[in-house]
Amino acid sequence: MTPFGRRVRDLRADRNVTLTEMARAIGVTPTYLSALETGKRGKPTWALVQRIIAYFNVIWDEAEDLQRLAELSQPRVVVDTADLSPQATELANLLAREISHLPPEAVAELLGRLKILRRRG
Repeated sequence: MTPFGRRVRDLRADRNVTLTEMARAIGVTPTYLSALETGKRGKPTWALVQRIIAYFNVIWDEAEDLQRLAELSQPRVVVDTADLSPQATELANLLAREISHLPPEAVAELLGRLKILRRRG
């Protein structure tokens, strides 16, 4: 599941909306919406994100959060470290190799650290 898919599923659950109801309302198939929620489809288009924002009638911070999550929800990631340091290349390769073996707590810890470092930069 992607961060965007999880948030959409949470919004649906909070509002007691079925997948079929939402799919019909935003103009996609239930199969597509399910695949988007579970991460079997890539990140949604900007237009689709806007339809979802309108559907849930979210504004300001919550709408921005949905847009940010959509940008971070590509389930297949390619990291180009060609112009970066050898340490950056090592980090990218190590993460790619080990991420599926990390416990959820370790993933959360690494994510938190990266967010803190990004804010400092």
